[in-house]
Amino acid sequence: MKAIIISITTLTLFFVTAINAQNFTGKAIYRTSTKSTLKFGKDQDGVTDKMQEELKKQLQKMNQKTFILEFDRKTSTYREEVSLASPKSKLGGAGVFVSSLGGSGNTSIYYKDIIEKRFVNQTEIQGKRFLVKDKLPEINWELSSETKNIGTYTCYKATYSKEVDKVKISIKDGETVKDKSKETMVTTAWYTPQVPVSNGPAKYQGLPGLILEVNDGKKTIVCAEIILNPSDKISVQEPEKGKVVSQKKYTKIQKQKRDEMMEKFKGRNGLDMGNGINIKFGG
Repeated sequence: MKAIIISITTLTLFFVTAINAQNFTGKAIYRTSTKSTLKFGKDQDGVTDKMQEELKKQLQKMNQKTFILEFDRKTSTYREEVSLASPKSKLGGAGVFVSSLGGSGNTSIYYKDIIEKRFVNQTEIQGKRFLVKDKLPEINWELSSETKNIGTYTCYKATYSKEVDKVKISIKDGETVKDKSKETMVTTAWYTPQVPVSNGPAKYQGLPGLILEVNDGKKTIVCAEIILNPSDKISVQEPEKGKVVSQKKYTKIQKQKRDEMMEKFKGRNGLDMGNGINIKFGG
């Protein structure tokens, strides 16, 4: 089918008018899953194929999460659903390693103002709280006439392509090796005009309707439930706690902490992944 290219500016003006005429609020519940890119090198003593498969399953389960988007006509918050009895991770040191890098824990709150085109991300790295404030990323969506149903909603397809840096990190003979390359990442989204807010999960927005599904080739986000004008009143609040930094500054800090953690675990006798699995770095 031929793609339908529509001016995002025109769409924005149309939907600002539409949602101003409908002062409603809503809640959307999303399930996320991320593909594991874990690969084992050669000569991993004691790590059998069965252990590798078990580890990959545990990591996949760890990457399956539930998020809640609460929105009104112009703003929203997106946060991980917190369970009162969250099971302890079976990944041992790996769980500590992953969670310490920050940016996606259950304390993070991603706030968007789609009219002012800005976001505030309240997040943590190793227990230190940051308040990342910046402009919403510009997404040059290409709209299509292709449709599919998600639940009871008719959704339309939209895509955009972006060249990104791909960094593969490995440890060889006790040294960290980084292999950098470029790749084109294609993101596919499905949105429904039946919920006329130009919003969606995480950073995604800018389409003529609520985004119900996103897939960038590595992560999939799917809406499981939508509640419009719930009986419990929704009041979207902008987060205010944390050290204020730009997205560029935060990315730099995150990279620095990630490198520090790599060095820390490299100096150990391997990384305890739980269930008797220990991955050795170098040597």
